[in-house]
Amino acid sequence: MTGDTRTSSWRGFEKKECVKPLEASAMIHESYDVDVAVVGYGPTGLVAASILGGMGHRVVVVERHPSLYGLPRLTHIDGETARIVQAAADVDMALRATQALDSFKYLNADGEILVELPWAGESCGHPAHISMYQPDIEDAIDGRVRQYPNVVRLPGWQATDLRVLADQVELTARPTHDGAPPPDAPNVRQVGIRSRYLLGADGANSFVRTALGIGQSDFGVDERWLNIDTKVLRPLPKRFNHTMLFCDPARPHMFMPIGQKRQRFEFAALAGEDKDLLEDRGRAWQWLSQAHGLGPDDIEIIRQVLYPIKARMADSWSSGGRVFLMGDAAHTMPPTMGQGACSGMRDAIALAWKLDLVLRGQATEALLATYEAERRPHARTIVETSVLLGEVAYTMDPVRAAARDEAWLSGSMSSPPPFPLIGTGVIQTTDDDSPAPSAGTLAPQGIVSTPDGRTGRFDDVFGHSFTLVTRMGTDGLLDREQETFLDGIGCTVHTLFDGDVRSFRDEAGTYTRYLEEIGADVFISRPDFVVFGSCVAADLGALIAQLRDKLNYVGLPDAQKLAATR
Repeated sequence: MTGDTRTSSWRGFEKKECVKPLEASAMIHESYDVDVAVVGYGPTGLVAASILGGMGHRVVVVERHPSLYGLPRLTHIDGETARIVQAAADVDMALRATQALDSFKYLNADGEILVELPWAGESCGHPAHISMYQPDIEDAIDGRVRQYPNVVRLPGWQATDLRVLADQVELTARPTHDGAPPPDAPNVRQVGIRSRYLLGADGANSFVRTALGIGQSDFGVDERWLNIDTKVLRPLPKRFNHTMLFCDPARPHMFMPIGQKRQRFEFAALAGEDKDLLEDRGRAWQWLSQAHGLGPDDIEIIRQVLYPIKARMADSWSSGGRVFLMGDAAHTMPPTMGQGACSGMRDAIALAWKLDLVLRGQATEALLATYEAERRPHARTIVETSVLLGEVAYTMDPVRAAARDEAWLSGSMSSPPPFPLIGTGVIQTTDDDSPAPSAGTLAPQGIVSTPDGRTGRFDDVFGHSFTLVTRMGTDGLLDREQETFLDGIGCTVHTLFDGDVRSFRDEAGTYTRYLEEIGADVFISRPDFVVFGSCVAADLGALIAQLRDKLNYVGLPDAQKLAATR
């Protein structure tokens, strides 16, 4: 091939591209120049592709499997993650077969409740904990991604070579056996991708992490559990509507619902047990009958697999300021908190909005360094807590199990640490650089209505950009430069109902209560729903000034500045 230039149609996106190979190789038949390449199209990669695609950036996704997995792996998300799904998809479609979970019970071998984690309540406008069917979520996000002509999906393509340069990343991909050809290039057998940034969302055995030579820290967890997913054929006893973990030293096991129509059963593999025997269908029916009195008339087995449980964290989440790891590529954890996929989707939305500002030339690349600074300690706390809970719950030592039972039943067992907040990075800080009150927490989401007749969840009505909510308006509090800054970062301003065109009615009092609880007149939240900070009305200018500084803001490009003054 020569280095000529041509125009190619990319699912409706017209671009001029150089087809000169990334390296001297006759095998490269097509090359793409994009803003962001995403490797991996599980929940983390799906969210990243949807959010960035919705922001208008050119994205290409490389996924080694030819289609979405189509079976449940994760079964639980929390309210924050549901709000992320809301930003990335039609959330009502994604969560159409879910049920709220009210508790997570740990029981001993005798069936006594050792501890019951309260899971009832609401978070971010959704139930605090949700049992869901993963394919529904993935289908809904993929459906949104397919609507964006600026996003190309390459299912069935394996990333094979990766180079990080000063100003771009070069990726080579080749089709797996069932790989679909890229759009408008049916004969292509190798693809080269140039991107300004690359996101490695390709799982625990990440090609991206390995190609970069990034090591992992191991938290010392090495277990195997048999996973049996089933479809419910007739109503089961009510106990199966709950998540229950039986801390039996003879063989720890658990069950949980998968949305409304399916059920998961798991049990620990003992040392020396053969994988093929454990994955034999007869072994599953034997266990289900002995442990739960269930047979083929009650349930249908749809998935049975022995999977490893490990806890690891990448030593670095980025390389050259161009490549970033997310999800299981950055961290893996035991399932005891149900936070593996939740953490990955948090990674995706947290990085996406920062990339958006940098790609639009409104923030320096220094902003991207806050991705790992914020997300690593948050994820590490969850990993460590998951490991701690696993060590306590999964022990097969009868003596340790008896001591554990006594400690829990007597109330002397110490509680796990609280769920982590964002404690650094793009949040409001005090004079000693510690997080200000409310900074790093999650913003509420309530039902709102507007003067023009719109009603619904706050994000559905107003979007998921930066948001400033005030109880008394901003008249006289902001100068023209501050207003231009807020417009530049896409921050929408909303006032509790006072008849103004930008006001809204707080239908359930969600925002009124929240501002009263934090003792503030104003709060600003980020596109990932993390509260940047809050203040009384008189301090709004200082709050905005600090936000500008924390974002490494460099202002609007000249054309946008001109438009903003008209």
